Amino acid sequence: MEPPVALPPAVLPIDRVTAAFEVLLCSGFPTQLIIVTLLASLGMRSRTPAGDLSAPFIFSLTLLDTVLVVGLVAFFFRARGESLRAELFGSQRPWREVLFGIALVPTSFFIVVFVLILVQLVAPSLRNVPHNPLAGLVKTRTQAVIFAFVVMIAGGVREEIQRGFVLRRFEQFLGGGLVGLGLFSVVFGLGHLEQGYDVALSTAVLGAFWGAIFLARRTVLAPMIGHAGFNLAQVAKFVLMGS
Repeated sequence: MEPPVALPPAVLPIDRVTAAFEVLLCSGFPTQLIIVTLLASLGMRSRTPAGDLSAPFIFSLTLLDTVLVVGLVAFFFRARGESLRAELFGSQRPWREVLFGIALVPTSFFIVVFVLILVQLVAPSLRNVPHNPLAGLVKTRTQAVIFAFVVMIAGGVREEIQRGFVLRRFEQFLGGGLVGLGLFSVVFGLGHLEQGYDVALSTAVLGAFWGAIFLARRTVLAPMIGHAGFNLAQVAKFVLMGS
């Protein structure tokens, strides 16, 4: 007679509510609202007198939000007796993940180009922003260097730790990783609406791709490398082409 199989512990309603609260706090919206209020109280404005995005404001907001979100993720893992390293970086060999992450950079570009071309053919009206407003953040060489650093840290580090945390909480308490992947990809896309509906859609698809890599490999390292490399290439594009 085979021994009985141990069933996973039941998820209590309080666990679901707590996990949902953690996901909400780490989604980026509450933390950015707090930081925007703080920066505004210090006299900083999100727009220049000419109506462009303010580089000091955006850089400060992004870096402060990175510290806050990553800190919250680490705190919530520790509060449940979990390890950020074990939950998000797994046991894969780092050098393999780095190499795989480098390979994700051209793949990410292919996905974005494919989605944008498809949108242009099927629903061209979704291209409602002719020039990417982020291009205005790299008007000088110093701004380009700072922006490159910011997008690698905020995109490659913060957003992938954030995504990995959200997906783990959905796996554990909120209906499964695929549910979390779908919902958070939509949220990720909505966060890029200022760049246009088409960019928001392609970004949502790209976020789903990076999230699927995490679910498959159980480590955020490769998506981190791929995301940081993709963002760095985007900055180079802004510098060379201006949009």
